[in-house]
Amino acid sequence: MRSSLLNKLWMIFGPKPKLNWLILSVISILAFITLFGSSSSNAIDTSPRRQASLIYTNYRRIKERVAVDYLELKSVSSGGLKQKELGLCGKERENFVPCHNVTANLLSGFEQGEELDRHCQVSREEDRCLVRPPKEYKIPLRWPRGRDIIWSGNVKITKDQFLSSGSMTKRLMLLEENQIAFHSQDGLIFDGVKDYSRQIAEMIGLGSDTELPQAGVRTMLDINCGFGSFGAHLLSLKIMAVCVAAYEATGSQVQLSLERGLPAMIGNFIARQLPYPSLSYDMVHCAQCGISWDEKDGMFLIEVDRVLKPGGYFVLTSPTSKLQGSSREKKSITLNPMEEHTQQLCWTLLAQQDETFIWQKTADLDCYASRKQRAIQLCKDGDDTQSYYQPLVPCISGTSSKRWIAIQNRSFDSELSSAELEIHGKSAVDNYWSLLTPLIFSDHPKRPGDEDPLPPYNMIRNVMDMSSNYGGLNAALLEEKKSVWVMNVVPARASNALPLILDRGFTGVMHDWCEPFPTYPRTYDLLHANGLLSQFISERCSMIDLFLEMDRILRPEGWIILSDTVGTIEMARTLATQVRWEARIIDLQNGSDQRLLVCQKLFLKK
Repeated sequence: MRSSLLNKLWMIFGPKPKLNWLILSVISILAFITLFGSSSSNAIDTSPRRQASLIYTNYRRIKERVAVDYLELKSVSSGGLKQKELGLCGKERENFVPCHNVTANLLSGFEQGEELDRHCQVSREEDRCLVRPPKEYKIPLRWPRGRDIIWSGNVKITKDQFLSSGSMTKRLMLLEENQIAFHSQDGLIFDGVKDYSRQIAEMIGLGSDTELPQAGVRTMLDINCGFGSFGAHLLSLKIMAVCVAAYEATGSQVQLSLERGLPAMIGNFIARQLPYPSLSYDMVHCAQCGISWDEKDGMFLIEVDRVLKPGGYFVLTSPTSKLQGSSREKKSITLNPMEEHTQQLCWTLLAQQDETFIWQKTADLDCYASRKQRAIQLCKDGDDTQSYYQPLVPCISGTSSKRWIAIQNRSFDSELSSAELEIHGKSAVDNYWSLLTPLIFSDHPKRPGDEDPLPPYNMIRNVMDMSSNYGGLNAALLEEKKSVWVMNVVPARASNALPLILDRGFTGVMHDWCEPFPTYPRTYDLLHANGLLSQFISERCSMIDLFLEMDRILRPEGWIILSDTVGTIEMARTLATQVRWEARIIDLQNGSDQRLLVCQKLFLKK
């Protein structure tokens, strides 16, 4: 396209493209557009309605074409017809997670655990390069086999770390030559995950863990999830379990869970709120998660209460979590800090069995008024849904929210009307779904030695919708019965639909795309973004940095689907070349100015 454009201009202005010559050519084209715009305005006044619409559409497309041509001419004037491909990063950045540089955080004065937290403001500018996979990296096995067997070279965990892990972990894992194999859910030993899940259900008052969804438990936040086996079991019960754990340089729980195809992200209870709105989850689970819940005047428990829905459950399993203090007699009338904080939060201790305790959050707002005067105060700010790494608050959130509905009384239906879903949700995906399914799911090239993929086996498991709106892509994937899960990301500056997404039983998070996403490299199979790039153009940050971040979190041979206006997609295709993606533009042929850019990340071996 560049060559054809330049050939035409050389015929008019001469063969040597100097900067003044380029500016003159652009001015000439813009003058033509201005003249065309004027004539098209006259045409609109005198022509039939349908013809005026066509003229306006053509005028808009020519304006976008000129904008793209101007960018290409600007590139020519700066000295090159082809964008240079970015180089590969060094070996030290194979598992690079921006904003989690512990050394830099310590030098900046963070301590007492905060050095492990996310601090993007102290991350120094790095050279732009592509994070490459380790030498031993292999494409993950197809789901669901990849849930139970992963390549040990794909995660940064040593044999010593494996052997020093907890007893339950060792029972659930077998370390072989180049694989980590997890026991399947069938035939677990008597105190395995399946029985643990059934025990929790019985403590709540249910007959079986299969009744958890009917009792209102559809989403769970699993704090420091180990290697995700409990969450894997809950997913088989159609409960969306999301692992959240602190950054770990090696032996990462989040990295290993995502490698297994289980929802997970980096996050911790140290100084700031998690990037979820109030009243987000039906259950919060902590099994030997290493958190001292009574520290900082119960601030960590208050954060659990913030993300927990009314009537939701907090499950704590720990050998040290005894309600009676070790220095107190069992009959002491003095409450220990844990008991005191839970009572102030209006939690009820439902049951205790062995080392497992289950509290239920109140759904009765009158409970807060009946507490003693020195109890934890209610937050005064009515809009407490916007939470993007804000400091922990010492007050109870969500009590004035319209979403204050007990999980046991909540309807499973979406809160959107059918008309709203048609506009904001699935219809946007249906417009091009028939194009994408053969490209990605059915006709994926077979690698030597692989068997043909058969349902429910597919190459795609971890999906991220980078600008999820109301979760339309998630709903479409479920309707197509794809065995995938979707991380629905709501951009920090977009309309906050995250509460509605979470209430639909999906998983999601708020994120500012001018910053890196809190995950490890090579953890997603498919990235999707509808309209994000147009929004991003007006942001303070660089588009190439966004593409580098997408490349970092995408697995080799993974897919990227970008939907946007013609001009924006043309710009994106140039950037895709720089990050070495194979890219193609698809015209939806529906009369709109939207185009798709479908890319695949190559497996760049050393």
